[in-house]
Amino acid sequence: MQFIEANWYLVLAMVVSGGMLVWPLVQRRLSPVKDVGTLEATRLINSSNAVLVDLRETQEYEGGRLPKALHIPLSQLESRSGELAKLKDRPVVAYCTTGNRSSLAAKVLARAGFKDVYQLRGGYRAWKDAGLPVEK
Repeated sequence: MQFIEANWYLVLAMVVSGGMLVWPLVQRRLSPVKDVGTLEATRLINSSNAVLVDLRETQEYEGGRLPKALHIPLSQLESRSGELAKLKDRPVVAYCTTGNRSSLAAKVLARAGFKDVYQLRGGYRAWKDAGLPVEK
């Protein structure tokens, strides 16, 4: 007990750093957005008729995209979310190049009322690296 009283700042640092390590896990559990890999995304597309939303900018999109993906750049997502309103009952898989932008977009879509929102882990790059089909 004397150690704790004499070194309370070390104990506090340990508790805070432990909390910081656990927080992303807790946040992921509470988030309405789910991470999916290429295999799970393929399953969603084939069995649940999932909608693919490509969030990359036009130049990136024109370089290749997932088959039948809707192109709505992240910078235009909020203003164009009405285009997706009729698709609220279907699962939505958001993706970008590596997965960074899609996490932001997936949260925007969840706030807009989409119930089944996913983000493709690794984005377009992971899809292409897995040897899955792309459109030009």
